[in-house]
Amino acid sequence: MKAECSAGDIPTGYKQTEVGVIPEDWDVKKLEEVVDIDADNLSAGTPVDYAFNYISLEDVDEGVLRSYSSQIFGSAPSRARRRLRYGDVLVSTVRPNLKSHLLFKQRQGEWICSTGFSVVRCKNSSAVPSYIFAHLFATTIPKQIESLLTGSNYPAINGKDVKALLIPLPPTITEQKTIAEALSDTDALIESLEQLIAKKRQIKQGAMQELLSPKQGDKIRFLKEVSSLKGRIGWQGLKQTEFTINEEEPFLITGMNFKDGAIRWNEVYHISEERYEMASDIQLRPADVLMTKDGTIGKVLYIDTIPYPGKASLNSHLLLFRPIKWSYYPKYLYYQLCSQRFKNFVEESKSGTTFFGLSQAAVGNYPVLLPPMEEQVNIATILFDMDSEITVLEEKLAKARQIKQGMMQELLTGRIRLV
Repeated sequence: MKAECSAGDIPTGYKQTEVGVIPEDWDVKKLEEVVDIDADNLSAGTPVDYAFNYISLEDVDEGVLRSYSSQIFGSAPSRARRRLRYGDVLVSTVRPNLKSHLLFKQRQGEWICSTGFSVVRCKNSSAVPSYIFAHLFATTIPKQIESLLTGSNYPAINGKDVKALLIPLPPTITEQKTIAEALSDTDALIESLEQLIAKKRQIKQGAMQELLSPKQGDKIRFLKEVSSLKGRIGWQGLKQTEFTINEEEPFLITGMNFKDGAIRWNEVYHISEERYEMASDIQLRPADVLMTKDGTIGKVLYIDTIPYPGKASLNSHLLLFRPIKWSYYPKYLYYQLCSQRFKNFVEESKSGTTFFGLSQAAVGNYPVLLPPMEEQVNIATILFDMDSEITVLEEKLAKARQIKQGMMQELLTGRIRLV
């Protein structure tokens, strides 16, 4: 791998290397020159009653240890072999493109990880673990890994590949530490936002449980009694080849466009005006509620506004709900269909063996709770305000991640020097 620039593009004080342009006083080394790799493993003679905490590939998600299990050597998975200690870097060698890497920070107990990881242990005064770890999520090392995977039938690398990975290194440990600390500060902000979002979601779930549960005075009606349920009849001859990206034409919404109750309009295809006019029953308007009825069943969407040209239809995998004679507040129904009560109903009602579906008739038999209209509005407003707060935090989180990615690109290549 070589990122090349012409001589005129290289700034003064920088040089072209196998991993791109870096400062003249930086060096490029193979990982094996500055770290030990897979140096500490359990032997076949390990006592069968040896107890430890075990980390599998599935337990790690992009730098976060989501879970682990307690094991006894005699009954542990055969891959449970790599010994761990504080500061080790776990490099996922199986499906490394998923970036299930981890900086190990546990100080207490016996810890073992799967041989699906290569364990990188920094040699004294040669490298800083957090600096090495940061490179796994930047561009230099992922590009090398991607090159190794090209043409392979099985997405994996081995310990030999890891040893040969090239990494740019500042001239001093102090500079490595300074870079790692700057990135760690950003990580702390990201982690705090993630925790706050998780807490807000938990609070919202509790509020939904409380607000959407049956209460004295609530009416119960079958959904088909209070709402029209409309869907595209088959495809009405509509073919995928008719989908366009012409932004002047009406939208065609599919379940793939749903995300957290909102729609990603920039990803929605368009259909001709003629096709749009052929199905007047499913011409969408603000305050409509949509739901997927097959494939990924029960994903729900509330139509707030429809961007230019202000016209949208839906494909045959969706159902459209619209109140009969203002029998319910649409946003309240949206939250009812997001409730655990409705999810349980879907699980009990879906049919199929390999491809599940939910019939329009089955959905119509859902017993929907209907408090007085004023209460419906209040409930929907409370939950919508919670959603709005979560959305603001998610936007801050996305911005923080974007800033970190930019910092990594600048700091880990020496474009910006902190010492």
